[in-house]
Amino acid sequence: MQGGGAIARRRGAALGFNIPSRGPLARAAVATRLARAADALGYSIVTISDHVVLPTRASAPYPYDVSGAFPGGADQDYLEPLVLAPWLLSATRRIRVGISVLVVPYRNPVVTAKQLATIDALSGGRLVVGVGVGWWPEEFEALQAPPFAERGEVTDEYLRLMKTLWTEDLPRFEGKHYRIADVVVRPKPVQKPHPPIWVGGHTGPALRRTAVLGDAWHPIGLRGPAGLAPGELAAKVARIRALAREAGRDPETIGVALRASLDLWPARGAAPEGPPRPLAGPPAKVVADLLAYRAAGVDTFVFDFPRQEPGAMLTLMRRVAREVRPRLARARPTPEAGRR
Repeated sequence: MQGGGAIARRRGAALGFNIPSRGPLARAAVATRLARAADALGYSIVTISDHVVLPTRASAPYPYDVSGAFPGGADQDYLEPLVLAPWLLSATRRIRVGISVLVVPYRNPVVTAKQLATIDALSGGRLVVGVGVGWWPEEFEALQAPPFAERGEVTDEYLRLMKTLWTEDLPRFEGKHYRIADVVVRPKPVQKPHPPIWVGGHTGPALRRTAVLGDAWHPIGLRGPAGLAPGELAAKVARIRALAREAGRDPETIGVALRASLDLWPARGAAPEGPPRPLAGPPAKVVADLLAYRAAGVDTFVFDFPRQEPGAMLTLMRRVAREVRPRLARARPTPEAGRR
């Protein structure tokens, strides 16, 4: 698979879950149990997230919560994704494991490319590499990473470098931030030309990065009443497709992998008070929301759990497999869903 939509275009929408890698549930037993359950239930992917350190102060707001506060604060465990990903891949048989998202400027790009290629090779080609530029200035400072203000151009250059290392036998790269030549870097990834690159972010540069360098756009729905509505998402997908054509790429090769919170209510019963939220409601309403997102261009859905409790997480996985996935598979895409 090269793009986020490759599985989805064969089978309908691909579904998966983001499993906790921080906080009280950042434990091997919990992560393994959830990943194995998702594998057994036939989901396509599980994802994990990335932070190296958690500063005790923040001069920038967390972009995926309306409060702007980082969930859980600094005083919590956070598992390293380049260690956790192969752990989960070795504990499962079929499911893909994705990083949602790896903050590219935090790590040496040659070492990172080597680690990712090794993980992909050892897993038989089941790795998905979500990438982002980062948002926390104090974390950049603590890691002595490239300047925060240059994180976008650094990310683009590092991605080009990693692709060179993954695809060329005698890689040579001359960039502003990194140069390399006269080396051999092996093993190469099993997936060709490389593991799928899902580009996170909602900004203009992120959309352009997707169009030029990504295999899929990986937006993360904002926590709060509005979320990321299908209409807003569709407009950004249209922008990505236009930018891809300008870059000489076929927009059909670029998927859309939406990550958003899923709150599945009982099929019957009183609805909670408040305005309707995307992907919150009884099964019929959730399926309708998923179809609206699919019509907007989404081919892969990665769900965040609304309750951070292992038993509730397993119950949600089973309910989605039983009450949502069959209805979604039976639903016929609208004409708009097929327009790429």
